[in-house]
Amino acid sequence: MYYTYAIASINRKYIYVGISDDVDRRIRVHNNGYNKTTRSYCPFKTILIEEHADRNKARKREKYLKSGCGKEFLKTLV
Repeated sequence: MYYTYAIASINRKYIYVGISDDVDRRIRVHNNGYNKTTRSYCPFKTILIEEHADRNKARKREKYLKSGCGKEFLKTLV
């Protein structure tokens, strides 16, 4: 199983979208500041987790959520 997830910074206006096969570990990595891209936006709250059968489907959903329409959808969840 692969997961598409979206996290939002609690202190700043920033939404990050990613995929992982272990979403709990991945979100923990973001919140602990181990990811260079998201380090300055810690801490995060989880706004979306979707389960997918394979990596290709998760990647397609990730690409959509990173698009303009996808970001607008995610903003409604925050």
